[in-house]
Amino acid sequence: MYVVGTAGHVDHGKSTLVEALTGIDPDRLREEKARGMTIDLGFAWLTLPGGNEVSIVDVPGHERFVNNMLAGVGGIDLALLVVAADESVMPQTREHLAILDLLGVGRGLVAITKSDLVEEDWLTLVESEIEDVLAGTTLDGAPIVAVSAMTGDGLPELKELMARLLEETPSKPDLGRPRLPVDRSFTMAGFGTVVTGTLIDGRLAVGESVELVVSGRKARVRGLQTHRTKLEEALPGTRVAANLSGVAHEEVSRGDVMATGGWLTPATALDVRLRVLDDAPHPLRHNMFVTVHSGSSEVIGRLRLLDSQTAVPGATAWAQLKLNTPVAVVKGDHVVIRSNQTTLGGGEVADPHARRHRRNHRPILQRLDSMLEGSSREVLLRTIESSEPAEFQALINRANLEPEAAAADLREMAEEGEVVFVGSRAIGPGVLIYTSAGWEETVGNAADFLDAYHRRYPLRTGAPKEELRSRLRMSPQTFNDILPMLEARGTLVEEGTLIRSSGHEPTATEEQRAAIDDYVRQLEADPFSPPTDAALDPELLNLLEGENRVVRVSDTIVFTTSAYERMVSSIRTYLEENGEITVADVRDMFGASRKYALPLMDYLDHQRVTRRIGDARVLR
Repeated sequence: MYVVGTAGHVDHGKSTLVEALTGIDPDRLREEKARGMTIDLGFAWLTLPGGNEVSIVDVPGHERFVNNMLAGVGGIDLALLVVAADESVMPQTREHLAILDLLGVGRGLVAITKSDLVEEDWLTLVESEIEDVLAGTTLDGAPIVAVSAMTGDGLPELKELMARLLEETPSKPDLGRPRLPVDRSFTMAGFGTVVTGTLIDGRLAVGESVELVVSGRKARVRGLQTHRTKLEEALPGTRVAANLSGVAHEEVSRGDVMATGGWLTPATALDVRLRVLDDAPHPLRHNMFVTVHSGSSEVIGRLRLLDSQTAVPGATAWAQLKLNTPVAVVKGDHVVIRSNQTTLGGGEVADPHARRHRRNHRPILQRLDSMLEGSSREVLLRTIESSEPAEFQALINRANLEPEAAAADLREMAEEGEVVFVGSRAIGPGVLIYTSAGWEETVGNAADFLDAYHRRYPLRTGAPKEELRSRLRMSPQTFNDILPMLEARGTLVEEGTLIRSSGHEPTATEEQRAAIDDYVRQLEADPFSPPTDAALDPELLNLLEGENRVVRVSDTIVFTTSAYERMVSSIRTYLEENGEITVADVRDMFGASRKYALPLMDYLDHQRVTRRIGDARVLR
């Protein structure tokens, strides 16, 4: 299935030609009938010689409706540029051709309509002028055929030509990521909400859950049609009407994008390689406001030039489009920018979720060059660099690459040391990936954090894991995945809830050791009722705990480890013989007050040695 889009000046006979080819009048609006002029997008279809069925999107030619024209030509496979024989090339002929060129539409043909109104010599002149206008565009050298919708002359030749060109046109790729830029939304009695558009990047099936990406509304596909024929599954490149449940047609508008699986997220900043039209009325200025057209969407944005202050007509520049309203685009999509109903230029999206950049910064410009001109491996590397670690599914979505090919590239890159996988899982959804440089930076940041922590707290066994996770700005899952890798690397040692540098040992001065020894002697003097007012620096107490010389059962009560173990052993024996024990029993057993017995038993509950039942404890 292929899509053909018309283009050309108003009153040059686009809709009449479509009706002559298909038998379908694409002008569906009452106002269009009354005025005899196409205002909005129209749709028709036909079967070409050879059996290929094609959809036709008919666009308005008037300069006031170029925005509607742009909403219809984004997903076309073949451009049908229409030029009237009696008027030849006109302003919207040139503007529509410029738009096709900016959108990268590389296949097309020209129909010279109303050929029955002029002499053969005049047709030759018109054809020569068209060839001159096409020169240097993506349609340079496109075939030209003279036709008449009134007499039928040239229509068979036009169909044959379309069939031949489409047979040479590659089918739309199936990347497993279906999206449908919505160009119409309406309601049908007995069916409800219907949206239409050209399906790209994947298949869509009845029953699937979908999301209107820009609005965020959820829906389910109740039915699919193309050319009024019901489908169970629509293929990429198909003009589709989708009947949706769960959403009202007023909640869906042109410019939204329907997608599955939550893989597509709206964006408000696009990095674009911009080309300014040769006949743009003035240079483009940094920070000027423009209207941005992408797919079927039209939004206002600010143009931020990244490598210059102005971009003169005919120039190419790197720019970031900062949008007032989110759009749903992917890398490789094309945009067109306009201002005051004039087309200024357009370009290809290098990064659909761009960060704010320093201007005239050579590394950033080189990265953007690689994103568009580099190999798939370079694109993967640059995309990972922009957000490390990158999750595999999000990575291929952002890089707009085919999953299996990207996975093969990443495996080779890992073998060659260009990237590092987090964990040992096979490459696929959920796997996190660093560039080798990004991984080394992470290792260095972890080592620097621990070095600084040990200098600040030389008596502590280690740092809490959570502090390092926070410093590295990682999710708990990512952090848990990289800890074994950092330990295997020798960067740290994991000890329970703490981590330390592999060479770190808590050290105390002679004066501090003397204070520790004095404190331990005080505890040993009355092991089951140790003093609670014995002063010791908290860092030294932490060191004692780390050395397993004391056990702190509450904020104020500390036992030597030997005393604690004797108490636990006695309590266990008592419980094994008697089944349960009370705080009073513990108090009497050790000749200690309730002040010591209650915190001890609470601590044993917390350590899962005992379990409280009413006023008594039992062994767990």
